[in-house]
Amino acid sequence: MNWDAAITLFGSVALIFFIGLTASRKEAVSKSFVQDYYLGSRSLGGFVLAMTMTATYGSASSFIGGPGVAYNEGLGWVLLSVTQVATGYFTLMILGKKFAIVTRKYKATTLIDFLKERYQSKLVVLLSAVSIVVFLFSAMAAQWIGGGRLIESLTGLSYTSALFIFVVTVLIYVTFGGFRAVTLTDAIQGSIMFIGTLVLLIAVIIAGGGISEIMADLQAENPNLITPFGSDGTLTAPYVSSYWILVGVGVVALPQIAVRAMSYKNTRSFHLALMIGTIVVGVIMLNMHLIGVFARPILPGIEVGDRVMPLVALEVLPPWLAGVVLAAPLAAIMSTVDSLLLIVSSTIVKDVYINYIKPEASRKKVQRMSMGITALLGILVFLMAVNPPDLIIWLNLFAIGGLEAAFIWPIVMGLYWEKGNKYGAIASMLVGIISYILFQSFYPEPFEMHAVVTSILLALLAYVGFSLSMKQEPLKH
Repeated sequence: MNWDAAITLFGSVALIFFIGLTASRKEAVSKSFVQDYYLGSRSLGGFVLAMTMTATYGSASSFIGGPGVAYNEGLGWVLLSVTQVATGYFTLMILGKKFAIVTRKYKATTLIDFLKERYQSKLVVLLSAVSIVVFLFSAMAAQWIGGGRLIESLTGLSYTSALFIFVVTVLIYVTFGGFRAVTLTDAIQGSIMFIGTLVLLIAVIIAGGGISEIMADLQAENPNLITPFGSDGTLTAPYVSSYWILVGVGVVALPQIAVRAMSYKNTRSFHLALMIGTIVVGVIMLNMHLIGVFARPILPGIEVGDRVMPLVALEVLPPWLAGVVLAAPLAAIMSTVDSLLLIVSSTIVKDVYINYIKPEASRKKVQRMSMGITALLGILVFLMAVNPPDLIIWLNLFAIGGLEAAFIWPIVMGLYWEKGNKYGAIASMLVGIISYILFQSFYPEPFEMHAVVTSILLALLAYVGFSLSMKQEPLKH
């Protein structure tokens, strides 16, 4: 057991959460529990908004999974991962002001509120709720596994006990804190990640004897590691380009990101978030994946890719510092899980229960139900994560693609195309989800691209075709 590292790791995480909880206990600004618990009363400033998007998005798969794949694939994967730099920029530009104005007009606090008001259709709401619950489950399982792997590598506990420790901490925190506690801790984690990845990259380069030395080692081991095409030449141009959609533009459709785009305070915060977000994501993504590649000569022969990151930190940094640096990804995984938990529980409580089962439920009852469902979900995901795959990144990318196939057109066309109606939205969601799952199961790389591209195109055709061919009565707004 590496005590120095373990103590600083858990100490830093505890401190981060303590700050988040104290902040969220300060008197709540808005009268509504739902607005406050799920949206932080729409009062995020620019710095906090940028950091919360970074920390929610840059989660286990970019911190634990990404470097693991880069370790196996070489510099080609670094090139592919940098497509994420523009993510925050795209999201805020496409949704941005229009989305915030419309959701305020509809008094929407979740993505499904917006879809419900825009399309006035029960079926759209239920389809959205089902796809959020199904796909976010696999995304959450990926996060739990990442947290478990990290604690396992650092403390030497067995994977199952590490996972258990991780799950308990997250559940306590998120059940009592809600959205505001989440976004504040995100701002702190985003800052630690930014500094931590820089420190770690520098330490790795020094340990490897400088960049030219590391490159020479990589070339000697396998010349493909330093080409854009991956260690066995499988990263073709169409495949890499399809990631522009999967982790670039398509991220607009992720409910956990969309909800961030409705929670900023004013235009100034919005513009500030655009700049800070792009820079921070760029630095973190590039550094993380470079560390993965550069770790190869220093620690050859790591079997489980997801353990590269924590092991290399313990190798090149003094143990107490490794603990602090790894506290950031651990906290980021927690923040991703807690945003995902809040989204799934708000989907069940607010979008299905309050909207359709019991609109007049009392505040007390809603509070109890929100907390209960959040806890129950956490336990279910824990059971899923007990037997993990070797690389969580594929699990995470599967979930991201599924959500994009379901939501991208109902959101984007719903904002910008007046003729889009509920038939188009329903058709687009069904076609997107079903084609995505079929491609993933039987034909994972149509036209050498990630399945998400084909599904999104089919969903677009369905949206436009059905909206034009089946008219809906004009909506009352």
